[in-house]
Amino acid sequence: MMRHPRLWMGLLSCSALSQAQAAWDVNMRPGVTEVSRSVFDLHMTIFWICVAIGVLVFGAMFWSMFAHRRSRRPQPAHFHENTRVEVLWTVIPLLILIAMAVPATRTLLHIYDPSEPDLDIQVTGYQWKWHYKYLGEDVEFFSNLATDRNAIGNQAPKNDHYLLEVDEPLVIPAGAKVRFLVTAADVIHSWWVPELAVKKDAIPGFINETWTRVAEPGLYRGQCTELCGKDHGFMPVVVEVKAPADYAAWLAGKKAAAAEATAQAGKAWTLEELVAQGERVYRTACVACHQPTGEGLPPAFPALKGSKIATGPKEGHMNIVIDGKPGTAMAAFGKQLSDVDLAAVITYERNAFGNALGDSVTPQDIHAFRQARETGQGMQPAQPQ
Repeated sequence: MMRHPRLWMGLLSCSALSQAQAAWDVNMRPGVTEVSRSVFDLHMTIFWICVAIGVLVFGAMFWSMFAHRRSRRPQPAHFHENTRVEVLWTVIPLLILIAMAVPATRTLLHIYDPSEPDLDIQVTGYQWKWHYKYLGEDVEFFSNLATDRNAIGNQAPKNDHYLLEVDEPLVIPAGAKVRFLVTAADVIHSWWVPELAVKKDAIPGFINETWTRVAEPGLYRGQCTELCGKDHGFMPVVVEVKAPADYAAWLAGKKAAAAEATAQAGKAWTLEELVAQGERVYRTACVACHQPTGEGLPPAFPALKGSKIATGPKEGHMNIVIDGKPGTAMAAFGKQLSDVDLAAVITYERNAFGNALGDSVTPQDIHAFRQARETGQGMQPAQPQ
């Protein structure tokens, strides 16, 4: 053994590498739905057909290279055509294609199931988050990246679900057929959950359908798979499947929370309460562009610290947050945030980052601003420059 140390070190290295590679998931996963398993089975069928073709083709090629090498046959044979061979290499590939098309067609028919669902959920892509609306249930919410921004900036350790964790997962009942109506509000996104074998493009102005039925409770993660701008890699998808009884309890809780949020809009908020709530909203909805320090990323994402908008008249501040600014990266948050959250985040921006104006915007101010806009008496939306 000592006479060939390099050989033995090489063998040990290969052994260690093979053990490390064994832990890698290099193949597709079977998933947790009937469709995902059908897709996996189709994948493996096509894979082994391709392996067999490769073995036969390369085997014939290497045999021909060896059997007819020049040292054995210095005078090559001369021939022009062979009808039997030509028929064979036409018919055999045709039969192979048919053998591949049959299970593929069967899988496609399984995927495009037209039967009625038990639950409809509208999925809307935004830069850079997802909005879920449970049709007929009066429940809707945004799902945002929950990964610590310090971890993204390498200022804190990364956990096992780095960039794959959200503040509000999509919750569906086990055993039910759930139809997803997928669209987008700004640019093209793509909603993808590999364990469910669900991937559908979210296109503004169009609605694409897909569905799933998961038999057992569990937590499944995915991502946006269509390049959609600066934070494309920061809009994960998390689907939580609950037992029917647990799902019913969750749904009742969401409805109660929505009713409480409506009641909160009418209460008298203190400056401190608005700032505390606004900081939470800012960390979720605004920090990606304007940064934790409020210094932004000029010129695309202007600073809020000392800005003319954040330190100027409240009406102008409300206008830019509610309606956005066409022609820029500033999105309109009027349909994304409630009156309470809009009032809170505007108040926070006016009193954070050293701005310290000491004033506040209340939910009632936001409601009045919206009403004035509808009657044509309020400030008009910002125009592109």
